Amino acid sequence: MYRKKQLVEVEIVDLADKDLCFGKLADGIAVFVQGPAAVGDLVRAEIFKIKKRHLVARLREVLRPSPHRIEPRCPLFGTCGGCKWQHMDYAEQLRLKRKQVADALEHVGGFDDVACEPCLPADPIFGYRNKMDFSFTDLRYLPSDEIDLDPAEHEKPIDFALGFHAPGCYAKALDLDRCDLATDDTNLVLDVVREVCLRHRDDLPVYSTRTHAGELRNLVVRHAGRTGELMVNLLTSTHLPAAMTDLRDALLAALGDRLTTFVNGVTSAKNTVAFSQREHILHGPGFIVDRLENLSFRISPNSFFQTNTAQAEILYRLVAEFADPRPDHVVYDLFCGAGSITLFLADRCRKLLGIELVESAVADARANAERNGIENVEFRQLDLKDVRRIAGDLQAFGRPDLVVTDPPRAGMHPKALAFLRQIAPPAIVYVSCNPASLARDARLLCEDGLYRLVRCRPVDLFPQTNHVETVARFERTLPPTSIA
Repeated sequence: MYRKKQLVEVEIVDLADKDLCFGKLADGIAVFVQGPAAVGDLVRAEIFKIKKRHLVARLREVLRPSPHRIEPRCPLFGTCGGCKWQHMDYAEQLRLKRKQVADALEHVGGFDDVACEPCLPADPIFGYRNKMDFSFTDLRYLPSDEIDLDPAEHEKPIDFALGFHAPGCYAKALDLDRCDLATDDTNLVLDVVREVCLRHRDDLPVYSTRTHAGELRNLVVRHAGRTGELMVNLLTSTHLPAAMTDLRDALLAALGDRLTTFVNGVTSAKNTVAFSQREHILHGPGFIVDRLENLSFRISPNSFFQTNTAQAEILYRLVAEFADPRPDHVVYDLFCGAGSITLFLADRCRKLLGIELVESAVADARANAERNGIENVEFRQLDLKDVRRIAGDLQAFGRPDLVVTDPPRAGMHPKALAFLRQIAPPAIVYVSCNPASLARDARLLCEDGLYRLVRCRPVDLFPQTNHVETVARFERTLPPTSIA
């Protein structure tokens, strides 16, 4: 009945996985639409995949816009994969983020009685990122209006780009003039670095993922949300002093004393990950300082720090509210990273144990505790999957009255979840960046009635995108077992 390249008209009624939208045709067959559609749009879409129970199609035209559709601010919207929701008003973004969490808890977690609270909004909703990671490529991703141009007609080089990879295209990058999620000074740095690197193309060729030759890899800009301190970190394959000195001078000329530090990170890794093996400091101390409420954090080139400072404070206040620790409580913070949540809760309880697998993060956490004069915390490099090896450390520290866990996007390893059920604290606060993994882990925590999910609330750390953080509180309903 249906064929590939056939055009169909469908009203978008919901979101779906993998950045798709969903609707149904008059005969009841489901259509998953790829492209920047909004819930409420009537669209014309072209079928490119036919399955037994559904079709997959590409958005070709919006026939009747949703009442929530707005004009995207960025001219690269729909091509760049960074801001997938710029075409929807902010109230609709918040509604859909809450719906993502509620739907995951119902359909993945099997919860039918949990009232997911409204999503906490962000302010501002543009220019909020304190860290931007730009990539260099030797192939520029060409927008549709440039593909058929003669080489001489291109306004920019086609063998140089500094910006973001287009979705699913890691060999090419969009050459960005600016990003609306970044601060004005970050965008100024982007312009200066591009101009200097193009001037030094002979001694600063772009690193190629095909040949693994070349110098320019990544530009990482950190602009502290509370202190305003600014770090520029240019990642290259080797350190070339003359070119780096020229870049430093150009940055100082453009930024003056707004530039806190300039670092040339060097790596020989055969990948495009923006992580340096060593650093050459050409200006300033080689780090910046930012704050979360009354806490001060030193941020080095490879340090982890929440990328939205203002919303990180909102998130951590919500964690503290959900945790509700007492002055006599012993608290564990699992997957503690550089210790920001641990330190945020430190003045509310007797003592805390931060557990983290990554050695450098543990070192950062200890340094942050010392920097803030906090003495009732300990940080251990431990693997939560190996319960037998860490049991002694936990017995020595004491049984927790409360556990906070903030796992990576994939959620908690089954052995880590088994460990958590084994020590069975009276309350668990789970911080998640992925509604699906939260729902899966929530179902496992509540298995056999050991815990019940009593509260959950999304927090918007990333306006204009489909990403959402969630804080959930679980309370134990059965007697605990012992650590073994």
